[in-house]
Amino acid sequence: MQWLAVSIVVSVVLTVILNVALRIFPGTGRRVARGMDHWAARASHETGTSDRRVRVWTPWKAMLIGSLILTIIVNLLIRI
Repeated sequence: MQWLAVSIVVSVVLTVILNVALRIFPGTGRRVARGMDHWAARASHETGTSDRRVRVWTPWKAMLIGSLILTIIVNLLIRI
């Protein structure tokens, strides 16, 4: 079970590092968002939809919980 604890700790640490990096470099989040918007716009033009009013926002707490759950599931599947 030590592998599970290490995996959970690494998942939490990486999530926190990503969030701290976005706080230290505030423009990075906007640049990444613009890049993703550009990528999504290009993909939507290929499919023919141009409705860009939907914006999805995932809070960092939900990301952390989701990361922990997925880490546990992946590690359990690997060990079975």
